[in-house]
Amino acid sequence: MTTVLLVLLATVLVVLVVAFLLRRRFLLSGLGAVTMWLRPIGSPRWSVGVAWYGGDVLLWYRALSLAVRPQERLCRAELRVESRRGPARDDLALPSDVVVLAITGPEGPRELAMEPSTVTGFLSWVESAPPGS
Repeated sequence: MTTVLLVLLATVLVVLVVAFLLRRRFLLSGLGAVTMWLRPIGSPRWSVGVAWYGGDVLLWYRALSLAVRPQERLCRAELRVESRRGPARDDLALPSDVVVLAITGPEGPRELAMEPSTVTGFLSWVESAPPGS
């Protein structure tokens, strides 16, 4: 009985690891997919994830999750970039070379952190006119 339970537990663990790795590979393989950290203003915790921006919506998926739906959905028309800065002393979870953008939207203020090369594309996407207008 114990051996069967251990084999079953190991099988479930392997399936979860494979599902996690396949989800990550799928998220990072899409066109416009970038690594991005997100945190609400005032929160001490940064969450790393994968963002897809295109069309009028930025979809942000938490990296350490098995969820298939995005955790954040930011509409370009409602998104405002308030400021730009480097990581501060309290941003220990971030790499030292990222750029932190303070943004506001209908859900409230947030901070996004991304690589400098990603910032250029992100700001171009935010400032460009919506398709069809």
